[in-house]
Amino acid sequence: MQSSKAAKAIFSSVFLTLATSGAALAHTGSDLGNHHDSTVQSLLSGLMHPLSGTDHLAAMLAVGIWSAVALRGLWQAPLAFVSMLAVGALAGFAGFQPAGVEPIIAASIVVLGLLISWRKGLSLGAVVALVGMFAFFHGVAHGAELAAGQQMAALVGMVVSTAGLHLAGIRIGQLALSHRHRVRQAVGTGLTMLGTWLMMQAA
Repeated sequence: MQSSKAAKAIFSSVFLTLATSGAALAHTGSDLGNHHDSTVQSLLSGLMHPLSGTDHLAAMLAVGIWSAVALRGLWQAPLAFVSMLAVGALAGFAGFQPAGVEPIIAASIVVLGLLISWRKGLSLGAVVALVGMFAFFHGVAHGAELAAGQQMAALVGMVVSTAGLHLAGIRIGQLALSHRHRVRQAVGTGLTMLGTWLMMQAA
């Protein structure tokens, strides 16, 4: 039941982004048809971008896993992540490039890995603040790298892909809960080690 509610909440956010982006694209009138190939390419780029980087992939799966193993509401962290990812991507499209993006992205994996290992839950406000901050920087990185194409199409792609990774992470977390806690600890430890290595590479 909780998994179903989480899916509905996440996809509600996705559909809001789709609707907003669709309106923005439609506003360009005939440009949508004239740049159809570019739009499709940007959409595909957005879909693949979260999957093509180990750091983004690990963090987005980790959000779902943490939600399943430690949080009362499955929807809290994924919805916060998807929402703030979109905000960060828009900032990245606009040229906002704060210092320390890559180290913060790596740190997000470390923190989420530890939270999974410890099966540590947080209050709703803390979940939104923590995950939202990490998601913003992930979004900035996506936006900066995909700014050259059709931005709204890229945004739709990355939001859909991110939501899918969260749902996959939730399922992984549920499977981990059905086995011994060592599985959860192994996943959390692996993520923490990966994040630490990425932080060293970014330093």
